[in-house]
Amino acid sequence: MRNQNIIPNDSTILSIRAQAPRLIALVALAVVWVLFANDSRAAGTLSLKSSSDTPLEIRDHHVDVTINNGFARTEVTQTFYNSNQNAVEGLYTFPVPEHGSLSEVSIYSGETELQGEVVEKVQAESIYESETAQGNQAGLTQKEGYQDFEFWIAPIHPLSDVRLRFVYYEPLVLDHGVGRYLYPLEEGGTDEVTPQFWSRNAIVSGNFSIEVDLKSAWPVADIRTPGYTTTNTETASGVTARYVSDGGSLESDFVFYYRLEDNLPGRVELIPYKETDDKPGTFMLVVTPGIDLQPLDQGTDYIFVLDVSGSMGGKLGTLVSGVKKTLKTFRPEDRFRIILFNNQSDELTKTWVPATAEQVDHAIKLLDGARSGGGTNIYAGLKSAFRGIDNDRVTNLILVTDGVTNTGIVNPKRFEQLMQKHDIRFFGFLLGNHSNWPLMKTICDATGGFYQPVSNSDDIIGQIMLAKGKVLYESIHDFDLRIKGVDTFDVSPTQIKKVFRGQQLVFFGRYAEGGEARLEIETRISGQKKYYTTVFNFPDIDTSNPEIERLWALNRIETLEQANSLGKLDSTESDSAITDLAVQYQLVTDYTSMIVLTDEQFQRHGIDRRNQARIQAERAAQIERNRNPVTNRRVDSSNPAFQQNAPRPNTGGGAGAISPWFASLLVGLLVLMVRKTYKSQKS
Repeated sequence: MRNQNIIPNDSTILSIRAQAPRLIALVALAVVWVLFANDSRAAGTLSLKSSSDTPLEIRDHHVDVTINNGFARTEVTQTFYNSNQNAVEGLYTFPVPEHGSLSEVSIYSGETELQGEVVEKVQAESIYESETAQGNQAGLTQKEGYQDFEFWIAPIHPLSDVRLRFVYYEPLVLDHGVGRYLYPLEEGGTDEVTPQFWSRNAIVSGNFSIEVDLKSAWPVADIRTPGYTTTNTETASGVTARYVSDGGSLESDFVFYYRLEDNLPGRVELIPYKETDDKPGTFMLVVTPGIDLQPLDQGTDYIFVLDVSGSMGGKLGTLVSGVKKTLKTFRPEDRFRIILFNNQSDELTKTWVPATAEQVDHAIKLLDGARSGGGTNIYAGLKSAFRGIDNDRVTNLILVTDGVTNTGIVNPKRFEQLMQKHDIRFFGFLLGNHSNWPLMKTICDATGGFYQPVSNSDDIIGQIMLAKGKVLYESIHDFDLRIKGVDTFDVSPTQIKKVFRGQQLVFFGRYAEGGEARLEIETRISGQKKYYTTVFNFPDIDTSNPEIERLWALNRIETLEQANSLGKLDSTESDSAITDLAVQYQLVTDYTSMIVLTDEQFQRHGIDRRNQARIQAERAAQIERNRNPVTNRRVDSSNPAFQQNAPRPNTGGGAGAISPWFASLLVGLLVLMVRKTYKSQKS
């Protein structure tokens, strides 16, 4: 494996400046914007309910990640020390990973070990209050919407350690053959600020470590961990990256990029779980299209919808600079509009503007007068964007926001109705660990759009390269996937309005019995219908990936939650279905919580140990997988669904190579990044 950076270093950028001819940096402003966020707050800390107590010392913080077969397992262990002379109650807050399935919570205090079981939320709260009122140790894990998991621990004894351990799973998808794993440490980054009465301490006094074990059936070309210096070791099945430090601060997200080798085929992969032949099976189906999509070479329309709310105060200057430079890359046959929003929207350009030098200069003068302030009314910005759209031209709508919509219309159903009015190409960029991804998903589902979370720790140029392949290339329309021959049910939506270049698609579902299945995919490309098919088997028994059941159940819950928010399900029925799924598959949701107790306490409260049994099955499967080579889960090798290779990042030539002005911009950004880092270290 070549240990090269996915993203160029300083000298590479200077070389690019001298060599490459042109890149439309449509997404540069979105990714650049996130670098200049206001001071972030650490999420990996245990806060105290009483602000008069001394904050707990973080003795150590360890993260172990395993990436295998399309999903990641993250295990976090932290030890805290209470230096107070009295017992305290602590609250640990952790950003909810998108599609993250929390599976295990353990608390260790002295010789006592407590483990978690999921029950209905009201029952969990009642037990926690009852146990802690009696002075008994207990823990409670709850989910606060899409934003946070909250871990309550009481009592934390004086002059004593307490250790918190939790595990979660999440599916990972590739983008142009590049995988991205995020361990969130920065908290917030939106208009919604956590009240500051909690006592916080983000400094690790002892050891801080992160280890990522990447297991891949496909050859790995490169890995990268921007901002973290890791020791990388090649293994027979992939690579292991280790970051270890004596102390440190839990204030910067950890992002792990991995890039597969070039020229890998378009493919279909199946990760099943079926305990016995008389029980239903569960599956994760991963489709990596190998389809040739051509660059857009005709005049194109671009609408920028940009957040200028109060939380953007420290970032607006950089945003404006990025937009101005982007406008200068447009062709005269292109058109653009610029819409700013906070409490309301304001269209700077008033109408479509041809991208001539004169009009671009005028737009730049208008941008120079932009000011930040107010709340976040995303609906107003999007509504303004739809005025005057020309259905005869390709229209790209680019929304960039770091906030949670908190002003004006907030009903997801209204957003869906608005977005369905026109056939546009939608691209959303969400900045920060608390951004409203469920709402962004609703917007994307309505338009066939694509959205990308962005962290302060992400690579700027890498994100631009990946987004470039979507914005500047044609898309697949009306993607429709069908499975025949095997009885499948409770499958995630398989009809997608648009699929963009480089996208990998993941579907979850269940099946009754094993057997031969025929996969059919029908699409439209450039107005022409295209068909892709293959044949493969669903197994009668496969116990190697029991974690798939939790991921399927969470996917099912998210589907129910979205349907409920759009008024497509009766809330009573959906709430009941979500609760039943969450208890059966042991998931923390808005309706269920994880109560953390000793064995004796569980017995006293009459709580079945469902999660204990599920964890045992998952651990046994993980041990068995570690003993054996990585299994290649491709099922269409003998009968390929796609005849072409999967696309790779386009770093030059074709639709927009990197231009001299853009290389200069990148060098300038690096200087600003260094200045920002220097300032944060001084403070």
